[in-house]
This record gives sequence, structure tokens and C-alpha cells, in this order.
Amino acid sequence: MATTVRRTSCNLCEAICGVLVTVEDGRVTDIRGDESDPLSRGHICPKAVALRDLQDDPDRLTTPVRRTADGWQEIGWDAAYDLVVSNLTEVQREHGRNAVGVYLGNPNVHSLGALTHLPTMVRQLKTRNRFSATSIDQLPHMLASYLLYGHQLMIAVPDIDRTSYLLMLGANPLASNGSMMTAPGFGRRLKDLQKRGGRVVVIDPRRTETAAVADEHHFVRPGTDAAFLLALIHQVIANGQATTASYVDGLEAVEQAVEPWTPERAAGITGIDADVIRRIADEFATADRAACYGRVGVSTQQFGALCQWAIQVLNIITGNLDRPGGTMFPRPAVNALLGLGRGHVGVWRSRVRGLPEFGGELPVSTMAEEILTPGDGRIHAMVTIAGNPVLSTPNGRKLDEALDTLDFMVAVDPYINETTRHADVILPPAPPLERDHYDVIFHQLAVRNTSRWNDAVLPKPEQARHDWEIFRDLALRLLSRTPMSRRKVLASARLRMSPRRIVDLGLRIGPYRLSLRKLRNSPGGIDLGPLQPALPGALHHKTKRIDLAQRMILDDLPRLAALATGNDGELLLIGRRHLRNNNSWMHNSARLVKGKPRHQLLMNPDDLAKHDLSDGQLVNVSSAAGTVAVEVASSNDMMPGVVSLPHGFGHGRPGSRLSVANQVAGPSANDVTDAEFTDTVAGTSAVNGVPVTVTAC
Repeated sequence: MATTVRRTSCNLCEAICGVLVTVEDGRVTDIRGDESDPLSRGHICPKAVALRDLQDDPDRLTTPVRRTADGWQEIGWDAAYDLVVSNLTEVQREHGRNAVGVYLGNPNVHSLGALTHLPTMVRQLKTRNRFSATSIDQLPHMLASYLLYGHQLMIAVPDIDRTSYLLMLGANPLASNGSMMTAPGFGRRLKDLQKRGGRVVVIDPRRTETAAVADEHHFVRPGTDAAFLLALIHQVIANGQATTASYVDGLEAVEQAVEPWTPERAAGITGIDADVIRRIADEFATADRAACYGRVGVSTQQFGALCQWAIQVLNIITGNLDRPGGTMFPRPAVNALLGLGRGHVGVWRSRVRGLPEFGGELPVSTMAEEILTPGDGRIHAMVTIAGNPVLSTPNGRKLDEALDTLDFMVAVDPYINETTRHADVILPPAPPLERDHYDVIFHQLAVRNTSRWNDAVLPKPEQARHDWEIFRDLALRLLSRTPMSRRKVLASARLRMSPRRIVDLGLRIGPYRLSLRKLRNSPGGIDLGPLQPALPGALHHKTKRIDLAQRMILDDLPRLAALATGNDGELLLIGRRHLRNNNSWMHNSARLVKGKPRHQLLMNPDDLAKHDLSDGQLVNVSSAAGTVAVEVASSNDMMPGVVSLPHGFGHGRPGSRLSVANQVAGPSANDVTDAEFTDTVAGTSAVNGVPVTVTAC
């Protein structure tokens, strides 16, 4: 038997860990961490090992299928393409361009082929009804970056390897491996921070895996993080500790805006003692090198945009932006910002509820209503790509019902899942180990500058198609139906370029003048060094200045001022993630789902007693959106008044063909999240801080 060891990277999450894959006689037999990778340094998590399960999964589609009265039927690629294009163009001919909707799932950002070819394909549909996982995830990060730094993807990340004080809100990087902060082996990095005398402080409604090893953890009432952050800013300014760079404006306006937000006021809303707020503010302002970082918990709530703006302001006014050990901007070998627009907000709004677009996408919370509500602009056909929004977006039951009413639906996905079961045609892309990879996006968010190219570990079968080939072929067919133009010629040329060629060009024009050949000669990757100061030159505003006083953010302060602390007996629901979960997929890997169930509702023991419930009991969790039944588990890790249900579960709906996943217990948390509950500034879904009741079944 022929045995080879191939170097590649795991592209299932943002950590992009380097791995060594052993292949024997054409089959993967072992996956382990690559010590030579300059970023991950040998670290991997269980998801990387499960790459072989994706490759060998008998439920994974390998050829296109169409839904018929007699069930799913395999068809050829050309026939599938023709069926898709003819139906989409017919829907748009009859109902208008916006009658086709597009949903892009999280895995697209982890695929080189999707990044290089999907945007061009989507543009050919010429629809404004575009949605993605962005608006149930990191949209507030991108909005804050657009407003302050001039580009939606100019994200400042903690320079964790050099910081001495790390303040984290709503983040659990020991489970996520670092999110909007590519930091593989975060646990080791955190220990190194503490060994050099640094301090880690976590603010979270749950004592997470990260909070458990931090130096300090404080419970915060869900949805009130903005009050805590404003009080920190207030205190830093009041103490005379605020300082800004010469290219920063708006400090006086911020001072006026936060003047009412004293630590005492914030304490009454957040549940964090006023003296603790004052102490943390002073520690952060006087630390040698400090970084404030907030993730999903502070983004996917009703004040997500305000939170992410406040985090940036706190870093800026304490002199911690763009300095070693603070928050810094990576300098990747391929500049992803060149391929993406700077962004825009509110250029158009959703038809039914009037929520703003951001970067050309509408909030995903509006998708079901845009399908179900009659009138001009109603969605009659959907294109879903690498996503399962029935499980991963608010009020999944309503979306499930909506998808069933469509005239036509196509999915680019390797599985028949809870969403794609509604499709008329499914086009399956080749799995990760059969495709080349260069991580365009997550080098843009990495805590150290590195670069790495990976050839496919396994050859793609002749009948299979890469995702970029699917997008190319669909887009070229759509283009063939349009008149000749310069735009058509340019789009056609882009589509015919391979991802390899595009990456090579990006490397050659990048700041390090690398090439694909150089990277292929360094299969473990190239270390390009620590993050370096880049401001004000790197700012994308024409003025090369930062204006802290963003009006759309400051105008949201009265809404925060009106925030109620909750009625007596009301519980607030938050989500959680597990290291061996990957959002709504990867549950089809037996090695990841084995062990103790992880789907329970976590509840503080005092709340159990207050509601006359017992550990392990089956309970109903009810919200404005619906009710789910689930076992409750007693946990001192939960803040009183707060319950936690993990996202990504809920498999087993009729028609889903996921043999292992359908055996995984647990309801979908998004059957009780409310599509009407959003951050009105950014339009982000508020899936944390959802009011619920918990009663015995």
C-alpha cells in the first residue's frame, strides 16, 4: 500500500490550523497537527480530525440531484445547470429581478473557490434580496470598522502574544479557537499571557470554558454589555486618562454622550458592581499593553452595533489601538480588502420591515417574511449556498414553512439537510480534502502575519465539481443570456481564471511580493512576523482620520437608556457553542457527536428551585417565536435569571438525509429565537437576551 503524508490546513473554522494528513492507498488514515505551521504550531481540535469523516461520509452527495414525485433523482451536471438557470431566469422574467433571493452560509468564507468565484456569480442575478450568516454573526464588527476605519473588513484584532491585559466580552475562544481573531491554540497563548504576568478578565452571563481559566470573571445581564462599556469609557475620561492620536476626532462629543453613563447607573442595569467597573476601567487605562475584545455574545444582541463601536472607542482613547500588545491590523500577503468593497449601509431597505442593508445584504431575519408577504419584490425563488438557515437563523420554523411555498429553489450543498430538502435541485461541491486552499479572509484577522498555500490532499473524482467550477458554470450560463458589454467581458474573464491564478496574482501584488511558487516550496507556510503599526496610512477614509462621534451610533443611546432590566420571573436566553460542534453541520461525524449529550438547557440551581423544576427534567422553553421541549441541567456556571441553549441542533425534520445527525438529540434554539428581535441600527438578529419562560412539560 502506498503511504504519503500531506501538509494542509483545516479550513472548518477561523483558526486555520496546519495539519498533517496520512493517506494510504488513496484513503485518509490519520490527521494530526503540523508543528511546522508558524501560526498554529501543532495545535488542532477534534473538528480537524473529523475531516476524514466528511470525506468518507456515505450521506454526502457526489452528483447533482433533482427532487421528483418519486424522490431524489441523480442527473448530469449540464442538465442540472440548464434546469437551474432556466428556472431562475423565468422567475425573474415574470416577477422581476428581486424575485430571486440568495442566502450564503458560513462555510463559504472558509472556501477559496467560493471567495474567488461566488461573488461574480451572485452579481449576475442582479437581485437586492441577498442574505448571509453575517447578520446573525459578525455584522456589528464590520459596521464599526466601516464607520471608524473606512472599510468593513479592516478589523482590529488583539495582539494577544504581546498584551498584558485582555478584557473579553461575550467571547469563548477556548471553544471557538478565536473568532474574528484567528488565534489557533488560544489556550496556550492565554497561558503564555498569564505566565508573563498578564491578566485576563472575562465578562459573560455564563462561566464559559474561557472564563473558568481567566484571572477574573463577572456575570453580566444579557443585552446590557453596552452599558458596561459606556461606563468604562465614562470613567476613563472622568479620570483624565483618555488620550487620542493626532488623527482621531470626536472625543468631546463622545465625552458628552457618555457623561450620564456612570458606573452606578451601569451597575443597576448590568448587575456588575460599580466599584468593579471603576477598577477595571483604571486597570485597562493604566496597563502597559491592553486589548478589549468582544465577540458573538456582544454582537448578536439588541445593542450589538453600540457594543462593537464602544469596544473600539475604549481601545482608541486608552492609546491601545495600533500599538504592540493592544489591538492591531494584520498585514496579510494577499490583501482581501482589495477584492471587497469598502461597504455601505442603508442604501436600500427590506421591503416588509424596512431594515437596512449592509454591504449589499439584507438582515437574514427578514428572509422568511420576504418570501411569505405578497406584493412587488416578493421572493419566489431561492438560491442557498453552503448553509442551513432553517436551523441557524431566527424563527427557523417560519422559514421552514416559507421555503415550502417557493416556485423554485436550488442549493449548492453536499447534504440533503433541513434546508436543502426544500430544493428542486442540489449541486454538491467537492469536499475540503479534494480542493486547493489559501485562506484569504482569516489571514486578514490573524494575530500573526503568516502565509500558506495547500494543494489538495486527494484527487477530485472526474465526475465531481469544485465549488468554484459550479459558480463559474452557472454564471457563464447566466451571462450568455445578457447583451454583450464591457462588464460582461470582464466578468467572463474573471470566471475563467482559476483560484490558483487569482491567489498567485494577489501574492505578487501584495506587500511581501510573494508568489504561489514560493509558497508551494514552503508547504508548512511562511512566517511574516508579528503585527506592525499601520495607522493612519492604512485607514480607508480619504481624510486618513478616525471620527469617534458616529451619529448613527450616538443616536442609539436613548434606546439603551430606556432598557428595562426585566420583569420579575422573566428569564433571558443565550446561546453557547461547543468545541466539537460546527454551527449546524458536522453533526454527521460520529467521532464529534459521541459522548455525553450537549444539547441541554443550562439553568442556575436557584432558578430551578424558583420555578419548581429539577435537574434532568423535560421542560418547555417558550418565547414569542415558539416553544421547544428539552432536558434542563443544573449549572452554577449560569448567571441567575439566564438560561443557555446551544445552537446548531434540531436535526431530524422529515426529508433530511443525515443518518448520524438525525440521531443527535436536542431542539433547534432558533425555533425560539424571534426574527422580530433585532438590533435596529445594524439589523443584526438578537439571538442572545431573548425573553423566555421555562415550565415543566
